[in-house]
Amino acid sequence: MRKSIVMGAGLAVLLAGCASNGLDRDRPDEFAVARQPSLIIPPDFALVPPTPGAARVQSASAAQAQTLEALFGSAPRSASETAALQAAGGDTVDSGIRSSAGDPQTNVVDKGQTTRDIIAAPEGDGQEASANTPR
Repeated sequence: MRKSIVMGAGLAVLLAGCASNGLDRDRPDEFAVARQPSLIIPPDFALVPPTPGAARVQSASAAQAQTLEALFGSAPRSASETAALQAAGGDTVDSGIRSSAGDPQTNVVDKGQTTRDIIAAPEGDGQEASANTPR
């Protein structure tokens, strides 16, 4: 009997929270919300297509300089950065090194059997993986 009275009182308290008793907050009406119109860029009728054989409006070197300026700024190198580059041989770097890196005549360092084993290992979830340490 006591349990039913406690449950009834608890249910009455919970239902009282649903009643409109003047303490309601002002909430936005979810049915009155309107979607924003999508952004549409109107066509620019002042643009004309380029004529064949005409000079480019913006040269590649100017575009490249503008890109480098946007990425790295125009701050001069510090003395320590300049010294580090000179010590590393930064002034003797071959500018075409990227094209010769994939050349079959390029000398590479043999990383040994361990690297070949790792690359040749079959795919898996690693549940059967094991490590052997040399003694």
